[in-house]
Amino acid sequence: MKNLILIFTIFCSSIIVGQTSTFKDVEKTLQDYLTGSSYNKLVQLESAFAENATLYLTGKDGFKIYTPKEYVGFFTNKKAGEFNGRVGKILSIEIFNDIATAKAEIAGPLRKWVYIDLFLLKKFENGWKIISKTATRVDEPKKK
Repeated sequence: MKNLILIFTIFCSSIIVGQTSTFKDVEKTLQDYLTGSSYNKLVQLESAFAENATLYLTGKDGFKIYTPKEYVGFFTNKKAGEFNGRVGKILSIEIFNDIATAKAEIAGPLRKWVYIDLFLLKKFENGWKIISKTATRVDEPKKK
C-alpha cells in the first residue's frame, strides 16, 4: 500500500512539474513578444512568432491581416533596445496539450491608449510560438 501511495505521489508531482515547465515556456514566448515590442528588439519580437503566423489588426486603414515580418516592421524606425513607452502585462494563459491561448494588456505612453491582445500559441519542436494574434482598443476615447 505504501508503494502505491509513493508511486501515486511521484506521478502527481511529475504532472505538476511538467505543467509548470509548460506554463513557463508559453510565458517566455509571450515575454519575447512583450519585451521585443516594448524595446524595439526586432529579433526577439520576431522569434515569438511562427513564420506563417497571422495577425489580425485594425489600424488607421481599417482591418488588415499582417505577417510577422510586416508587424515587426512597425518597430524598425525606433532605436533598438530603447523603451518606446509600450507596457505589456500578461493577463491569462490557458494550455491544452500542444496549444494555448493567452490574453495580454498593452498600454501606450502614459496609458493614452490601451489594447487587449489575444494570442493562439502552438508547441513546435523548437518551442512555443504565436500562430495568431488579434487586438482591440479598450480605452475610452477622449471627449471633445
